[in-house]
Amino acid sequence: MAQLTLKNIKKSFGDTSVLHGISLDVMDGEFISLVGQSGCGKSTLLRIIAGLEQPDSGDVLIDGKSMLDAAPKDRNIAMVFQDYALYPHMSVGENMAMPLVMAKLPLYARLPVMRRITPAGRNAQPEIRAGVEKVAKQLRIDHLLDRKPAQLSGGQRQRVALGRALVRDPQTFLMDEPLSNLDAKLRVQVRTEITELHASSGLTFVYVTHDQVEAMTMSSRVALLQTGRLLQVGTPNDLFADPDTLDVAQFIGSPEINITVGESQNGQVIIGETALPIALNTTGPIQIGIRPETICIPNVSGLVAAHRAAHGHTLKFEKRLVEDLGPEILIHGAFAHAPENIVRIRAQKSDTYSGVDTFAQGNTLDVKLNLNQLLFFGADGQRLRPDFSTAKRAETV
Repeated sequence: MAQLTLKNIKKSFGDTSVLHGISLDVMDGEFISLVGQSGCGKSTLLRIIAGLEQPDSGDVLIDGKSMLDAAPKDRNIAMVFQDYALYPHMSVGENMAMPLVMAKLPLYARLPVMRRITPAGRNAQPEIRAGVEKVAKQLRIDHLLDRKPAQLSGGQRQRVALGRALVRDPQTFLMDEPLSNLDAKLRVQVRTEITELHASSGLTFVYVTHDQVEAMTMSSRVALLQTGRLLQVGTPNDLFADPDTLDVAQFIGSPEINITVGESQNGQVIIGETALPIALNTTGPIQIGIRPETICIPNVSGLVAAHRAAHGHTLKFEKRLVEDLGPEILIHGAFAHAPENIVRIRAQKSDTYSGVDTFAQGNTLDVKLNLNQLLFFGADGQRLRPDFSTAKRAETV
């Protein structure tokens, strides 16, 4: 049975509907990311799980038990916010100890002075200190316990915020864009640390982000939301290689997937004047998704071809701009049959790459497509899958 279950969650703020019936099962020990553009309802859904917001309808279940009437403190859930939210006047150790102080001590014994002079405070101190030190060592911040938050770097503050949540020994860990305040290099470092933390703790992680790289690299599954609706849930590779809709295909992948127009007729797909041996169960205009890294430029020296085709049709590509990204280049342009649609090609360099001189022969390139990696969508954006029973699919065109 799923450890966390969301059933048809709906939420509105005034006349604005934010969540439109979200249902999701999160398994025990899983790392799942809720990803989508700002304003799609990710953080609202996380706050509903934590008990900080109440849904208009639907249910939140933990281990099969409804949590709608349970206070946040009774859900055994820890949450890390986008802001570190550390107490500036307390040391790192005191910040991390606060959840244990609140949980284990009566109200009269929670003040620092009372913790030292009351029996309840003195008796709980060894357990609280041991819990803080254990988590601090796990996060490699045990040498920082006496410092104040102002004396820490951004990454160290984030680890303190993680430690303050982890010290409670929660059943589920909720994180609301915890890396958004860090620079690019530090994000990569802390991203790795969070992944390692999940692997070592075995806790259930629900992670909210608008960054698809974070979602794809950290999660066992990704749930993609758009305008308050759950578009698709699956492994990172499922969403990248097998999207259910055009919206999913366009969100996942960097650079964004290329979209060109085509036609499905008589058991063939037509792009411009080129007929591809692909049959779809539809007739009429279609949209064709082409990942930038799947386009092959076979006749340009200095590039590693994505695949090498001995035969097949060729599409004309009008080059407009070349960006050098170090180990690879990004070529901007358009297919000759649709000059208004920007197309990007991501190509790996070979040892013979000579910079801009590689493209000195002109602005028109011959390119080939990997048919096995083309994605087809109807006018409504729903995925169209080739009918292999009526047409044999070739490897290249």
